[in-house]
Amino acid sequence: MTTLEILSALSNVATAIGVGVAAWQLFTTRQQAATTFEDSLTNQYRTLIERIPVEALFGEALNHQTQTDLLPHFYRYFDLCNEQAFLHKKGRISAQTWENWKDGITNNLERPAFATAWVQVAARASSDFNYLRALCPPIALASPSDGA
Repeated sequence: MTTLEILSALSNVATAIGVGVAAWQLFTTRQQAATTFEDSLTNQYRTLIERIPVEALFGEALNHQTQTDLLPHFYRYFDLCNEQAFLHKKGRISAQTWENWKDGITNNLERPAFATAWVQVAARASSDFNYLRALCPPIALASPSDGA
């Protein structure tokens, strides 16, 4: 084997390694961007949920006035949930993240204060929240609790 052939072979190996490193960097960058995007939505969730009383998170019903006063916060929460479901449908979030979010959404919507708010919001915004409706159809409550 001549020196030229050896250099050519080394050049080919170096090129292959370079392509492999570049592919790995692209994969890592894409994964990091997806994680950053998912984290930003998680931060939005935390900001919204801290405005909802812990009693609602514990599954306790809220009195009528508190429930009414908190409706804008519940609305924004449902809007975020709808966006998360949309992003899942479009393949913009990982399957594992979606499973975590979906569990959280369905668990919250089983809590009385969330269920009451969801029925109210879904009725008043009848053409909105289609992705959230598909995940958790609003169920009319037999007698909304007024927390009394």
